[in-house]
Amino acid sequence: MSDRLALGEHTEDFGEFVRVNLPGLLRYGHALAGNPHDAADLVQTVLEKVGSRWTHVMHKTGDPLAYVRRSMANAHISHWRRTRKENLVAEIPDQPRVEPVDSFDNEPLWQALRALPPRQRAVIVLRYYEELSEAEIAESLGVSRGTVKSQASKAMDTLRTRLDQAAGGDR
Repeated sequence: MSDRLALGEHTEDFGEFVRVNLPGLLRYGHALAGNPHDAADLVQTVLEKVGSRWTHVMHKTGDPLAYVRRSMANAHISHWRRTRKENLVAEIPDQPRVEPVDSFDNEPLWQALRALPPRQRAVIVLRYYEELSEAEIAESLGVSRGTVKSQASKAMDTLRTRLDQAAGGDR
């Protein structure tokens, strides 16, 4: 068996599904969340929920990989909506927390991609990182092909504008 299941190919065993698809799900999560730590949390959260309903997912959805991707996109959007508000803390820590440096932090394309709204970012990631067709993206996200096209168009316009601005600022 190959290390990656072809789209549409199924396995009855959840452990095997995870083993085969985890690298791609982590890449997708990284592109959605913007960093590997949040990506791992996103993947784990979704796989915990899906694993508890694996039999249902296998027999009712038709494509478990698309179902997991859609669940990841939805979970990421829900998390983004909840956390984009201010987080008030009771006490200010004595020592500032030092965040690890992401090697892509200063890359204009990565910054522009991370600034996209979650659904637009999901469409771009699935199209250009995962190389899915419009139909596959629509199925993965549970939206129409027209929505995929419009979200991709808006995202590409935004990316072009931001990258043009970044290039103009470097001159």
